[in-house]
Amino acid sequence: MRAAHYDVAVVGAGLVGLSLANELLRRHPDLSVAVLDKEDRVARHQSARNSGVVHAGLYYPEGSLKARLCVAGRVRLKAYCAERQLPYLERGKLVVATREEELAGLEAIARRARANGVEGLALLGPSELREVEPFVTGLRALHSPLTAVTDFAAVAESLAADLRSRGGQVRLDVTVTELTRRDGGVVLRTDRGDLHAGQAVNCAGLHSDTLALRSGDDTPVRLVPFRGEYLRVDPAKAHLVRGLVYPVPADGLPFLGVHLTRTVYDDVWVGPNAVPAFAREGYHWGVVRAADLWSAATWPGMRELAREHWRVGLTEAHHSLRRAPVARQVQRYVPQITRADLRRGPAGVRAQALGADGSLLDDFLITGDARIAHVRNAPSPAATASLAIAEHLAEHLAAAG
Repeated sequence: MRAAHYDVAVVGAGLVGLSLANELLRRHPDLSVAVLDKEDRVARHQSARNSGVVHAGLYYPEGSLKARLCVAGRVRLKAYCAERQLPYLERGKLVVATREEELAGLEAIARRARANGVEGLALLGPSELREVEPFVTGLRALHSPLTAVTDFAAVAESLAADLRSRGGQVRLDVTVTELTRRDGGVVLRTDRGDLHAGQAVNCAGLHSDTLALRSGDDTPVRLVPFRGEYLRVDPAKAHLVRGLVYPVPADGLPFLGVHLTRTVYDDVWVGPNAVPAFAREGYHWGVVRAADLWSAATWPGMRELAREHWRVGLTEAHHSLRRAPVARQVQRYVPQITRADLRRGPAGVRAQALGADGSLLDDFLITGDARIAHVRNAPSPAATASLAIAEHLAEHLAAAG
């Protein structure tokens, strides 16, 4: 790699990194900006390995960064997809309570969502929810008509094309191993030689904590990979789901439970579950990386998490290996879908930030300053919020400077 100097170097060609690079050039067209990624194409991991849900902002604590950026990001993403003629369908979501003990949780989600500024919400009774989803049963449901689906891989490719058209660079097959301050700027150590930049932003997703630690940011947070495995509903039964159907999530964990999603391409996905992955890019049980296992196993927070939630972990592993228990969960709200209707689907890995005390970090987390910034936690709804996260990061960089 030839020696190069950029005003800003962004590590990670996922949705957040590409959105940030575009936002910086939108604000300052004369900047030299490059996005670097170890893969041979953009959005190789979290940004594209998902069901394409564009979240409305139902679940997140009032006033949190997630809540604000999800609501703003959905609006921006919808407009962007319209401008670029990318697929975007407002299929709507039902969060369904099937048991009396879930009703209070459902109402709490509705209150939180309204406080976050989510529009169009309605609490529906049994007959009303069947007008939205004729084959869904439940005691009550929260309807979010603005919840949508898109193709986030296509969005990422479009953002990369936008960046190039603005004069920015997307440099692939480049692994950044360390960010070092020097002479008022940053040296980026890579497997293809050093690069230099005035500012650097770590948007490395599944590897962002490793890069941060190597670069001198010792914030006590470690990323623990959780694999989310999907099943697909047989096409003959796909008509049973019009949009998105979710259960009322359990308290205490940032996962939303087994749900149904009609994707932008009209197939219906079930899931995901949430099982610990044996590698940061461990998309199936056979992928094991010793360094990633050691990183998770030696982190004190992982031991605390396992001690508190081991039963949940065993349940999720059981769901990973067998379809019957997943089918039983689905049948709580769509009785006509059986085990025989479920086929193996794709999988993704969620980079979940974990504190040293075992706490699962729920909000987005950005550390560092204007010279070197690290996006330390950006799980779902980061794809939905990516354009708004980019605005927030750009302002962070300017204010910190």
